[in-house]
Amino acid sequence: MATLFPNEFVYSGFMKPSRFEGDIFELEVEGEVPAHLDGTFYRVGPDPAFPAKSGKDIAFNGDGMVTTFTFRDGHVDFKSKYALTDKLKLERAARRSLFGAYRNPFDDDPSVQGQIRGTANTGIQLHGGRLLAMKEDSPPLEMDPITLDTVGYTNFGGKLTSKTFTAHPKVDPKTGEMFAIGYAAKGEATRDLAYYVISPDGEIIHEAWLEAPYSGMIHEFVIGEDYVAFPLTAVTSDIERLKKMDVHFRFDPSKDSYVGVLPRYGRGDEVRWFSGPNRFAQHFANGFQEGRRMHLDAPVAHGNAFPFFPDINGAPFDEEKSLCRLTRWTVDLDDNECKIVETVLSPATGEFPIVDDRWQGRPYRTHFMMVQTPGQAFAQGKKMIFRTIAKIDVTNGETIYHTGPDEVIFQEPIFIPRSPEGPEADGYLAFLITHMTGQQLSELWLVDTADFAAPPIAKVKLPIRLRPGLHGEWYERSFIEQQVRIGRARAGANLMTSDR
Repeated sequence: MATLFPNEFVYSGFMKPSRFEGDIFELEVEGEVPAHLDGTFYRVGPDPAFPAKSGKDIAFNGDGMVTTFTFRDGHVDFKSKYALTDKLKLERAARRSLFGAYRNPFDDDPSVQGQIRGTANTGIQLHGGRLLAMKEDSPPLEMDPITLDTVGYTNFGGKLTSKTFTAHPKVDPKTGEMFAIGYAAKGEATRDLAYYVISPDGEIIHEAWLEAPYSGMIHEFVIGEDYVAFPLTAVTSDIERLKKMDVHFRFDPSKDSYVGVLPRYGRGDEVRWFSGPNRFAQHFANGFQEGRRMHLDAPVAHGNAFPFFPDINGAPFDEEKSLCRLTRWTVDLDDNECKIVETVLSPATGEFPIVDDRWQGRPYRTHFMMVQTPGQAFAQGKKMIFRTIAKIDVTNGETIYHTGPDEVIFQEPIFIPRSPEGPEADGYLAFLITHMTGQQLSELWLVDTADFAAPPIAKVKLPIRLRPGLHGEWYERSFIEQQVRIGRARAGANLMTSDR
């Protein structure tokens, strides 16, 4: 039977799979792209190649589509290619879905039991000579940073012993080291957490194993100069639920929130877990150390913010409690009671925060976040629709909004520095928009952070519609070229060994 996507929300309208692979040279531009921008915006998101095995699924369970926008001399070129995971190769051979529901291996076709079922659809990172497409239920998938051809899953020369790897690694801008975790590191719904430090040339130089207080999502973490901190909130998993074909994650309002703090190069038995009230928080865009205190900044809700991860008791989705406000969690290593102290930094409500990554793990001032603003539509099922981005000063709460017209929706932005050595948050936000009318074509908008509320300085137009993506990164051309050299040097040194 030929492929036909069902008339479900995740396969319809602006969510309809694009499945476009190809190059578009010289995109149309309305306005002016700054001529000094010389680099590439890498982006990844779920774009199902086949309908779900059951006909229904959540939007996050799609095959990873990696896209790039390459800037040079005021011009922009585009490339799009699937992350060719083991899952996608097997399903292409069968011309149908073989893998079942989101993160449930018990729902897979018997022919693919035991295969890596990751989709490489959540995060993208260029580090140590590898372009990594990542989803946190599997090892990272390496792709060529220029052609986007898939190399294959990497285990960092055999040193990655965890079954899973974060979709949100953190890179220290001073040392060039990359920090990573894997939760459910010994298999789905386990409490095991693996922690890694990876050198600038792509070698794992430190590993630690520890156990979380309960089995749940640790989607992101933060780094400081001496410590790392792992936040655990009540989006829980349970192996018995999976065996019953229930959803993987459910929000449990009875669970406390936790932050585990570990020295940067610490052993697993050195972790200290700090507790706080039941909260929802997943995207920790930044954190930093202040003496013996660690600060973690994220949009935080007093209830479940993701309706596709339902309440464990079947309670209805509470829209008021789902609203996330930019909040700082502070843990003090001299606090014998090990409690989380919570401070709201802005009344703006939203999700998907970013910062200037040159200040990653250091005291900073500016936080960008996609928000719902007064007068905008908000309803269950449309929770992830945004038309506004906030620029928030975390030192005083001052907030400036950039708002688009009602007929477009925004995707998560990235920050591009005006110059590599320039001040914090001085540069541009780049983000995709989708027109909700007509052919629903996509555009890439550039907003100058120095005049944040003003209209975009450039609108880069695509002749296609891109399905909403997840996360992305900006890299200067000189850095990309350096990473290509590192990757080629390692490939030459490892001709007689396997890294996969």
